[in-house]
Amino acid sequence: MKENRINPSESDILIVDDKPDNIRILSSLLKEQGYKVRQALSGEMAMMAARAAQPDLILLDIMMPGLDGYQVCQLLKQDATTAAIPVIFLSALDDILDKVKAFSVGGADYITKPFHVLEVLVRVENQLALKAANQQIRQLNHQLEERVQERTRQLEIANTKLLEMALHDPLTGLPNRALFMERVLGEIARSHQEDGYQFVVMFLDCDRFKVINDSLGHIVGDQLLVAIARRLQEHMDKKDTLARLGGDEFAILLPAVENIHQATRVAQNMIDALCYPFQLERHEVFINASIGIAPSCADYSKPEHLLRDADTAMYRAKNSGRACYHIFDRAMHDAAVALLELENDLRRAVEREEFILHYQPIVDLALGRISGFEALVRWQHPQRGMVSPASFIPVAEETGLIVPIGNWVMRQACHQLRLWQEQKLATVDFGMGVNLSVRQFSQPNLIAEIDEVLQKNQLNPQNLKLEITETAIMDNPRHASQLLLQLRSRQIQLAIDDFGTGYSSLSYLHSFPVDILKVDRSFVKGLQGNQENLGLVVAIINIARTMGMTVVAEGIETEDQLWCLRDLECGFGQGYLFSKPLDAQTAGALIAANPRW
Repeated sequence: MKENRINPSESDILIVDDKPDNIRILSSLLKEQGYKVRQALSGEMAMMAARAAQPDLILLDIMMPGLDGYQVCQLLKQDATTAAIPVIFLSALDDILDKVKAFSVGGADYITKPFHVLEVLVRVENQLALKAANQQIRQLNHQLEERVQERTRQLEIANTKLLEMALHDPLTGLPNRALFMERVLGEIARSHQEDGYQFVVMFLDCDRFKVINDSLGHIVGDQLLVAIARRLQEHMDKKDTLARLGGDEFAILLPAVENIHQATRVAQNMIDALCYPFQLERHEVFINASIGIAPSCADYSKPEHLLRDADTAMYRAKNSGRACYHIFDRAMHDAAVALLELENDLRRAVEREEFILHYQPIVDLALGRISGFEALVRWQHPQRGMVSPASFIPVAEETGLIVPIGNWVMRQACHQLRLWQEQKLATVDFGMGVNLSVRQFSQPNLIAEIDEVLQKNQLNPQNLKLEITETAIMDNPRHASQLLLQLRSRQIQLAIDDFGTGYSSLSYLHSFPVDILKVDRSFVKGLQGNQENLGLVVAIINIARTMGMTVVAEGIETEDQLWCLRDLECGFGQGYLFSKPLDAQTAGALIAANPRW
C-alpha cells in the first residue's frame, strides 16, 4: 500500500491552551517543522476558530476556564462540519480515568505534560497521516460510489434495451409474441373484473407470402414485412396492439370494443389497405391477407387460447377464398379438436395397419365384362367403425401419412391380384388400378418401391395401372416427365384420374406418356338430357382417341348413362350400376360369377 507522505506546509494546526507559554513553545516547535499554526487561549475561542476555518489537527489542553477541553472536544464531535477533525489532548492530568474520558468524548490521542518534543512531533505526524489516509479512503469511496452509480445507470439502460429487444420484433419493431400475450392476459383479467367489458384478438396471415421470398428473395420479403406493419398501423388506434408473431403472421389486440362489428370494420380496413401495391426497390409487390377474429368471453383464462381460436378462424378464412376475415365460433374449435384426434388415430392406424382394401370393377363397355379393378382404401377404426375416405384422406395428405398408406395399398392390391391369378380367377390381361397421391408421386424412391412390389408378387408390369391427378403432374413437370418415362420403360400404364377437373390443359397430354383418361363422375352424372355435359364427354373421348389413349368413365349409375357412353364408343366404365366397391372375397366371387352388362 502506498505510504501517505505529509507536506507540513499544507497542514493547519490549531493549538488550544490557556497558558501562553505552552502555546508559544508548541507553536515554535511546529512552525520549525513547516506547519501552519493557529492559536486559541480558551475553549470558546477554539470553537470559533475551528468553525471559521477547519484545521487539520487540534492540540487541546483539558484544564481551561470556561469550556474545558472535554467540553470543546464533545462540541466539535457533535457538529458535522468539525466532527472529522482529529484532537490530541495535551494535559498534566495523568490519571487513567482522565485518559479514558478524553477518548470517550472523541479524542484521537493523549500526550501527558510535560511532553517530549519528539513525541509530540511523531504523534502529530501520525494523526495527520491517519487523517490524510481517511480522507483518501473517503475520496476513493466517493469515486467508487460514483462509478457504481454510473455502472448501475449503464446497466439499467442496458437492461431496458434488453427488455425492449426481448419484447419486440427486431425486424419491424412491433411487439413480439411475449409482449402480445402479456397484454392479452391483462385484458382477460380486466374482462373478469368488469361486467360487460369486451376485447378482440385477431390473427392475420399473409396469403402466398412464400412466393415473394422464393421469387424475389428474403431481403425483399423482409422489406415487405416492414411495409405491411407500417400500413397496418395506419388503421389502428393508439390503444390497439399490433404484434408480429413470426414469419408473415401478425396478431392484433383491440381493447374495449363495443361490439363485434367494430372488430370486423378494422379487419376489413386492413384487408382493403393491403390490396394496394407495395413499392419495394425495383419491385411492385401485391399481397393479400386472411384474418381470424376471436371475441373475448368469460370462458377464456389463458391468452394462448384466444390466439389459438383466432388462428383457427384465420384458416377458415383462407379456406373460404383468402383475402377475407372469419369470426371464430365454438364449432370451429370442436372441429379442430376432432381433426387432431383423427390425425392421432390415423398415425396409430398406420402403425397397426388398420386399413383394408375394397375393389370396384372396371368394365369393358363393348364386351360388358370385368376387365380389372380399382383398389380403394378403407379405414376400419377400432371404435368408430368404417371411416369414410373423404374424412381421412385429406388429413393423410396434409400430414404426409398418405405416403406409407399409399405404399401399403400398392403392396396389398398387387398381392391380391396375384392371389386371383393363382386361383385362375384373373386373366393375364386383368388390370389393377392403384391411386398415387401427389406426395407419393413426388417421393424419390417411388420407382424402387414399385419394382420391389412387382418382383415380390411376380406380376407383369402391364397389369398395374397407376392413377394420378393432373395436379401431381403439373406441380413438378420436370420430375413428372422423368418419372413417367421410367414407368413407360417398364410398360406400367398411367391413368389421369378425374380428368377435366384439374388444370384443363391439353398441353401436358402431348408432353407426357399418358395411357388412360378417366372422365370425372360429375360429367357422367349429367349425361341424361344435358347436351353441355354430353359435349364435354364427347370432346374427351375424341381427344383420347386422337392421341391413342383409353377412356374410363367414372360414376356410371343408370342404364341411360351406360347406353349413352356405349353410343359414344367410350371404352371402359365403373360405377354403382355395375357394383359398389367390394371386399376381396366378394370381389373374387364376382369375378368367378363372370357377369355381363
